[in-house]
Amino acid sequence: MAYKVGIVGVTGAVGQEILALLASRNFPVAELRPLASARSAGKTIEFGGKTWTIREATPEAFEGLDFAIFSAGGSISKALAPEAAKRGCIVIDNSSAFRMDPNVPLVVPEINAHVLKDHKGIIANPNCSTAIALMGLYPLHKAFGLKRFFASTYQAVSGTGAAAMEELKNQVRAWVAGDAVESNVYPYQIAFNLLPHVDSFLEDGYTKEEMKMLNEGRKIMELPELVCTCTCVRVPVLRAHSISIDAEFEKPVSPEAARKAISEFSGAEVQDDPANKVYPMPLFYQNKVKCGVGRIRKNTAFENGLALWVCGDQLWKGAALNAIQIAEEMDRQGLLKK
Repeated sequence: MAYKVGIVGVTGAVGQEILALLASRNFPVAELRPLASARSAGKTIEFGGKTWTIREATPEAFEGLDFAIFSAGGSISKALAPEAAKRGCIVIDNSSAFRMDPNVPLVVPEINAHVLKDHKGIIANPNCSTAIALMGLYPLHKAFGLKRFFASTYQAVSGTGAAAMEELKNQVRAWVAGDAVESNVYPYQIAFNLLPHVDSFLEDGYTKEEMKMLNEGRKIMELPELVCTCTCVRVPVLRAHSISIDAEFEKPVSPEAARKAISEFSGAEVQDDPANKVYPMPLFYQNKVKCGVGRIRKNTAFENGLALWVCGDQLWKGAALNAIQIAEEMDRQGLLKK
């Protein structure tokens, strides 16, 4: 069965990845409706051997669609996702607009695909760092019972968007040429630097991004009492996030047992042979479906604890790929057609 599919924010970095993944994964598309801002309306894109004209994203643009993937930011999602749902178009939303709404499923298909049947027209995609971290944590939780974890993220500039990726490239070129380095996307130079500042700060000193790891992790894994603390850092990497995790479990755990649990999980692969310099790195996790987990070792601070390192493509598992995997799972469950 083929579907009428809308993509909101089709001209952005995630929108472009959605197009490429729909094609490479042979998702059955009967009609593509590319949607963007008024300034992009009238332009064309190529998909499936056809030329499609970009339309302005308005409430009426969702008429007749089976589903739409939103990747245009929270304000657009808040304004248009309910309008799309009213018109019978299922929304898979990449923004943070609906993630913590109790009536909206927050889904990582490898973890909680069973909640898709409860959707009321809108389904939320998790934050990129949360999705990638859980690819390492969830199989360990299933085996040993996750009690709490501490995370530090190393987030690529792709998480900010195409303009940030271009800014990093331009800053490196300027530095090499001995020219002045300009910063427009970030408050400081990102090339050869680290910014311990992702998203806006809250009154308690955490950022919104850091709190997403706790709140979204609780919802996705159905662990309302889960304890977590997180520090999010932007790093001068173009693409793919990395996360350092220290986790405590209810049951005794060993690195060997952890590797086995992760290797049996569909969302991750073990890359863990430090003696031969084998460990996940963002350079090698661009455009990869599975996230990589390595540096798995006994945590010296917890009795039943592990330290581990997870890498994953922010534009794929952290955004576009997860959204398409949701659509694929809904297709399998027969949830996409009206």
